[in-house]
Amino acid sequence: MSPTPRSNSQSQVIVLSVLHDGLTPTQAARRFSVSREWIYQLLARYRQGGLESLEPRSRRPKSNPRALSQELRGEIIALRRGLLSQGLDAGAASIAWHLQEKHQHCPALSTIWRILKAEGLVIPQPKKRPKAYITRFEAVQPNETWQSDFTHWRLADGSDVEIINWLDDHSRLLLSCTVFTAITGKIVIDTFNGCRSEYGTPFSTLTDNGNVYTARFTQGKNGFEYLLSELEIVQKNGSPAHPQTQGKIERFHQTLKKWLLGQEVAKDLQELQHQLDEFRTIYNSKRPHRALEMKTPQSCYEATVKATPKAAKEKEHYRVRHDSVDQFGKLSLRRAGKMHHLGVGIEQRHKKVILIVDHFKVSVVEKKTGEVLSQHAIEPTRSYWTNFLVDTETKMGRKKK
Repeated sequence: MSPTPRSNSQSQVIVLSVLHDGLTPTQAARRFSVSREWIYQLLARYRQGGLESLEPRSRRPKSNPRALSQELRGEIIALRRGLLSQGLDAGAASIAWHLQEKHQHCPALSTIWRILKAEGLVIPQPKKRPKAYITRFEAVQPNETWQSDFTHWRLADGSDVEIINWLDDHSRLLLSCTVFTAITGKIVIDTFNGCRSEYGTPFSTLTDNGNVYTARFTQGKNGFEYLLSELEIVQKNGSPAHPQTQGKIERFHQTLKKWLLGQEVAKDLQELQHQLDEFRTIYNSKRPHRALEMKTPQSCYEATVKATPKAAKEKEHYRVRHDSVDQFGKLSLRRAGKMHHLGVGIEQRHKKVILIVDHFKVSVVEKKTGEVLSQHAIEPTRSYWTNFLVDTETKMGRKKK
């Protein structure tokens, strides 16, 4: 027989039947279908604590060999507070990563969350949409797509500055993070070329439709677009008023600003740039990324073969503009944000013309007759472009003589 009484009331009845009704332990065992050993245990408990001692006892073990030590619990709590004070992610997954790096083992995520909740270190948040609603787009290789955007920040004196970032879509590696008073087209080109010199040339770029990235809504091209075209890099731009297309760089700005809020407010650009350099090191190699299965961007970037431009050049770019030759036989043309002057010829003054601009040259055609009046080679570094048709004719005339 097993000592399994139905309730604490039955245990009391058993004891009272022995003590007051005169039943022997053997008779009580037969009547209540329990073992004699159990009868003797109940009697011993009664003598020590009375009827209350007959209440059911907890079956929980007195010790657990796998229970977390107080030292480890304290380390989890300290990590949570320390990461939060630094403006870094401090969830259970991040804490587990740091413990794994230090001890080569860590508790389950559910255990870490339970400790944090018990300490009152978790703030309830609104329930988020299920992951099934999220569709993720990710480049297959490093350097397949670079995302870029800039965001605003304030210095200690309240002045506004702008931080431009370049992020690898596949690995989330922060390629560049630099601050300027205001972002210009030249800064976009310079920072992009700086990333190229360190990481190689990407297959494509993904940005919003800011004027420093594209002039497609003004029927032209800016300096950055000309550079990408020359390097045969595919340029991708998100839809207007749809920042989700550049979701990785937009989300990155939240991480960057959260970290900056945990630092002393920079007094000038140089001090802020020093902070950004420190953050870039932390973000790339000392901070696990949940979207990368808790790996660092640096390790993911180095683990895979890099993508390169592969004849990515799209159809040739043409630009058509209507104008009139001025009294000095010249025209003006803005290209890549810089003004250039074309010498058509004094004999063509006041004529109405059409300018056809492609990737290599500018052709000036008389609107009335369709005659090509001049052609000019695209020379970005020069402000004055001569008519190379005249130069060619002059050279041929000299050869005949």
